[in-house]
Amino acid sequence: MKKILLLSCSLLVSTFSIAQNSGKAKALLDEVYNKVKSYDNIYVDFKYALNNVEANVNTETRGDVTLQGDKYLFNYLGAQQLYDGKMVYNIVPENEEVIIDTPSAEENTITPSKMLTFYKEGHTYSWDILQNVQGRKIQFVKLVPIDTNTEIASILLGIDAETKHIYKLIETGKNGTTTTITVNSFKTDQPISKTLFTFDEGKYKNEGYYIIKN
Repeated sequence: MKKILLLSCSLLVSTFSIAQNSGKAKALLDEVYNKVKSYDNIYVDFKYALNNVEANVNTETRGDVTLQGDKYLFNYLGAQQLYDGKMVYNIVPENEEVIIDTPSAEENTITPSKMLTFYKEGHTYSWDILQNVQGRKIQFVKLVPIDTNTEIASILLGIDAETKHIYKLIETGKNGTTTTITVNSFKTDQPISKTLFTFDEGKYKNEGYYIIKN
């Protein structure tokens, strides 16, 4: 009888601890979300690393993105992706082409417009490790997608404990691929052009670009 009672108490304590950690993780993410939404615009310069040991893939590059609401301008691998709130424009100077797409409502990946807010829905949360990175305290929160059909196994989100800004994102896929995004620079409320998120089709036609509308 004592063993059953002790086991029951142990399970209750464990369940309470898990719930408490989950609540603490969600509270921190809510702080991050509210901070992000309070800015008029955000500029992020980041390092991107992709690693898959089994497939012998290990690449590293950098990129930057300017966000204002749902709109964004994303510079990556010599190309640009622009979202004006309605359409996505993939501008590829190397091929002298612009591909215009309607954004997919069923997009499961972390898009530029969602990279700072994607965690708000669709995940379970748990408190993870605290790291000291060059004097900065980075608190990690583990996210596991509720949708079991997604290709993402888990995400570790590293948050600067002082600024409440996202510092690092580590996404682990079910196929063993690890994607790491590390923020080099995080700037807010910068002076930006009123036409930054406007696509000028005439300009690219005059420059000899192919305009492909899907």
